[in-house]
Amino acid sequence: MIHAAYDDTKVIRLNDVPTPAAPWLASKDPEVPANLEYTSKTMSAAVEAMAERYPDLTAYEFLGTTATYKELWEQIETTAKALKAVGIREGDRVTVCMPNTPQTVCIFYAINLVGAIATMIHPLSAESEIAFYLRDSGSIAAITLDQFYPKFKSVMKAVDLQLLLITSVADVLKPLMKIGYKLTAGRKIAPVPHDAPHVLFWKTFLSRGKHTEIFRVRRKAEDPAVILYSGGTTGTSKGILLSNLNFNALGAQIVATNPFFRPGDKMLAVMPMFHGFGLGVSIHSMFMNGGQCILIPRFNAKTYGEMLEKYKPNLIAGVPSLFEALLRNWDPKDLKLDFLKGVFSGGDSLSISLKKRLDQFLSDHGAKITVREGYGTTECVTACCLTPIHKQKEGSIGIPFPDTYFRIVEPGTDKEVPYGTEGEIVLTGPSVMLEYINQPEETADTIHEVDGYRWIHTGDLGVMDEEGFVYFRQRIKRMIITNGYNVYPSQMENILDAHEYVQISCVIGVPDPVKIQKIKAFVVLKPGYAPTKACKEELMRYCRKHIAKYALPYDIEFRDDLPKTLVGKVAFRVLEEEELAKIKAAAQTAETAPVETKAEAPAEAKEDAPTEK
Repeated sequence: MIHAAYDDTKVIRLNDVPTPAAPWLASKDPEVPANLEYTSKTMSAAVEAMAERYPDLTAYEFLGTTATYKELWEQIETTAKALKAVGIREGDRVTVCMPNTPQTVCIFYAINLVGAIATMIHPLSAESEIAFYLRDSGSIAAITLDQFYPKFKSVMKAVDLQLLLITSVADVLKPLMKIGYKLTAGRKIAPVPHDAPHVLFWKTFLSRGKHTEIFRVRRKAEDPAVILYSGGTTGTSKGILLSNLNFNALGAQIVATNPFFRPGDKMLAVMPMFHGFGLGVSIHSMFMNGGQCILIPRFNAKTYGEMLEKYKPNLIAGVPSLFEALLRNWDPKDLKLDFLKGVFSGGDSLSISLKKRLDQFLSDHGAKITVREGYGTTECVTACCLTPIHKQKEGSIGIPFPDTYFRIVEPGTDKEVPYGTEGEIVLTGPSVMLEYINQPEETADTIHEVDGYRWIHTGDLGVMDEEGFVYFRQRIKRMIITNGYNVYPSQMENILDAHEYVQISCVIGVPDPVKIQKIKAFVVLKPGYAPTKACKEELMRYCRKHIAKYALPYDIEFRDDLPKTLVGKVAFRVLEEEELAKIKAAAQTAETAPVETKAEAPAEAKEDAPTEK
């Protein structure tokens, strides 16, 4: 689909393969081009180009510490020299187990600069998960914060890791902030022994590269650069191998679909760098276009609101649960949000009700914009579809990015269905992954080559209308089958979330011997509403009015909160596992319970009994 490019001064264009149907082109913003040119540089070289063009623009801010683009690039080069000095070579895998900090940014681009591959994982991962990621990726080195060292110490007993870099938040703070940190959060962290085997501390590590002269490795845009982990289409954890071009294409598409962007615009980077959404949208798309990243290592709804007030970012991106919590817990009083140029929701389905409430909130506080929903998968870094600025349709996730094409096909096939017909979403474009590492069969099942394009089968159900707007329906594997009927939890959640009592809901299927699955809803009520019997009856009446009889929940359970995944999505699988555990426990109780002896029926009853034939 893309011709080879070895000269990083050139641009990459799509080849002459006939383009698929693209009805959305008539609906796109006139300012957004249908096709783009993409740099043939690596990710790190794209950032270097910004440092040369905008040396004095602020690149990032972190807890009072700032760096210009010139300073950022110097930090990246220093880190790359140190990586080379400690033996990291072209093609090596290095695991980054860090929150959003300057060290994370520097090591990420330094790994790229020396030709290695960055494996990004969540620092809150369990020990068994970390061990799996290290083995699966074949990482020879890793970096993490001092507070997570105990997990790695345990893991390193079972995994052959040649080098573990240890850093601290304090390593990059200004003197006064460093003192404050050590007296507060830092006091809770046990010191890492200086004689710990295979451990190298950040400042010592950086000093190793002082005399390194040759550290750059020439790589191509199509070369592998990053491994991100995702559940993929089958629910098992898989390493997704992505190229320099995948990330650089995304960065070009993000700016093209947001023509208001200007170098120097600020992004509140709260989405974590181990996730495609955070790394691709909030970090790399900013750094390769001269944006400023406000790096946030941890936050909650209250502190998020405070950061909006303090930093006044132009761009914010988050998952629906973040925006839900923000509306519930933050009162900005008279604060005007007119500094916002773009608010983006992704990573999970945004209910119609939440979008309306968020749009109203923005309007009430002086913002001239509405939230724009996007869609994507880690298999194409992250976003590949976005609501246009000038035209929105209720319930739609928007239209594809430039050079990205969507089709709706019969699930499990490559046969396209008519507009307005539900089917599986498949997509292609310059951000499509290289492969699942160590999973050739899974790669072949997920990527089908048709008409000269590599199409990702997303495992998501959706619809495309005649104008090319896409509507996400449901994960295929999350679909509930009850009494032979297909029920889509996200549609039911949309209905429940629209009720004035409901803050957020989650619908699951519970195993049932007769119906195969029966429907259960979990509801978090808005403040001021109590989980009473009358409240449940009102919600059931509402469901009977708006939901088909076969899809009605047999029960509504009230919760103070719903479980979340590490990236803030509602963890419906946790609720499913809880219900399954209840069923198993009930079955075990029934097996061990004493059998009651039935009393002999009276004579008159026997006479009335039907005669056995």
